Amino acid sequence: MPGRAEGYEELRRRLVEKLLREGYIQSERVLKAMLRVPRELFVPEELRHMAYEDTPLPIGHGQTISAPHMVAMMTELAELKPGMKVLEVGTGSGYHAAVLAEVVAPSDMPPEKWGHVYTIERIPELAERARRNLRKAGYADRVTVIVGDGTLGYPEAAPYDRIIVTAAAPDIPRPLVEQLRPGGKMVIPIGDRYMQYLYVVEKTHEGRIKARPVTPCLFVPLIGRYGWRPEDL
Repeated sequence: MPGRAEGYEELRRRLVEKLLREGYIQSERVLKAMLRVPRELFVPEELRHMAYEDTPLPIGHGQTISAPHMVAMMTELAELKPGMKVLEVGTGSGYHAAVLAEVVAPSDMPPEKWGHVYTIERIPELAERARRNLRKAGYADRVTVIVGDGTLGYPEAAPYDRIIVTAAAPDIPRPLVEQLRPGGKMVIPIGDRYMQYLYVVEKTHEGRIKARPVTPCLFVPLIGRYGWRPEDL
C-alpha cells in the first residue's frame, strides 16, 4: 500500500507539487496550507491509500470529499488572508474547512491574530465525524462545525469576509449574499444537477453583486430552503 511504503507526507508533497505545476496552486499561503493539512485523516479509513490521488472520494450519505485540485482552486479564488472570518457551506469530512483554517489562522501565527472558519453541514452524522477529524488534525480551535441548512447561512457570526460553498446551487442563496461583508467574496458552484459553473461572487462596498463564471465543475446538490429540494432530485 503506497501510504505505508512511502509515508503520507511524501505522497502529500508529491501531490502538492503536481498541483503547483498544473497551476491550481498559485500562492504561498495555499501552498503551505495544502502541505500542512493531512488529507488522510479526512477520508474513510478503507480509502486512506487513495488520500493523495487527485480525485473526489465517497465519505458516506451520498457525499464526497472534493478532489484536491478543486480544493486548491476554490481556496485560491477566495483570496483568503490571515485574520479573515470565513463561512463554509457543506462541511463534508472537514478537509476543506481545515485547509481554509490553515490559511486564515496559520499554525505558525500567534492565535490572537487568527481568523476563524464556520462550517455548516446538514447531515448530523457527517458533522460529528468532521468534528472528530478536525480535532485529530489539530483544527478544532479554528473551525466551528454547525448542523443546519447551509442555504440559510449562519447569521449568528455574520458578516463574513469570505463564503465558500462546496455544493451546487440553482442560484445564489439570498441569505448568503446578505451575510457577506461589503467588499467580500463568495465562491460557489451554480447550475443544474449535471452541468455547473464555479462562480466568484463579489459584493461591492456599495452592496452591489458581481458574479463571474470561472470553470465548469460538478458538485453534489446544495439541498435547503434556498437550494434544491430533495423531491426535485
